[in-house]
Amino acid sequence: MPKIALVTGASRGIGRSIALALARQGVAVAVHYRRAREDAARVADDIERAGGRAFILQASLEESTGAQLLMDRLQAELTRLFGAPRFDILVNNAGQGGRAAIAEVTPQRLADTLQVNFISPFFIIQRAIPLLRDGGRIINISSMSTRAAFPEMAAYAPAKAALESLGVLLAAELGSRAITVNAVLPGATATAMNPRAADPQSAAVISQSVALGRVGQPEDIAEVVAFLAGEGGRWITGQRIDASGGQRL
Repeated sequence: MPKIALVTGASRGIGRSIALALARQGVAVAVHYRRAREDAARVADDIERAGGRAFILQASLEESTGAQLLMDRLQAELTRLFGAPRFDILVNNAGQGGRAAIAEVTPQRLADTLQVNFISPFFIIQRAIPLLRDGGRIINISSMSTRAAFPEMAAYAPAKAALESLGVLLAAELGSRAITVNAVLPGATATAMNPRAADPQSAAVISQSVALGRVGQPEDIAEVVAFLAGEGGRWITGQRIDASGGQRL
């Protein structure tokens, strides 16, 4: 029986790279997507062509019922494919960005940002805990905007900070089962969610604030997650791991 992972928001960007990195370690991957079914199917196909196992799951984490729907579908697929609704690794990667200073944040925008970046992951974790095998992993993708002041992230950064705080208390609660809980904090990473980092001209400007002299690539983040998910990460828990190349030190 292979280890099994659920990676949310895995159809593209950082999530896609995480799914592929875990698959290279022999992990079977549930590839979650919201709307990009074809992209998710390509990720699963890439994994299977390389000799791994993968399946796709759809749910909109913008909706209040999204977490429940996702976990119901996960349990059904795990039972169908593996005979039991148990798994080993949860990566809460799906997120919603957007830049807005506090004066620009409407109640609806704040509610939407909290839903995707904190409330849905909260209830995914709640449903996942009884299903995770002892020795499992919970890895939450946060942001280095929780440690550096970005005034235009007045909704996003607090939502991610809430997820980090949840991870610390869960690390203490789940330690008796040898389940580790950590957060990975990417900096500027070249993805569709961060077009400034993907644009060569603006990326060159951002790179001036990065100690290692460039913006991140999705694979940079995925390798950190794969380490935490593997045997080498067994003694790391309750941590916020900056994966920004030393941005804004």
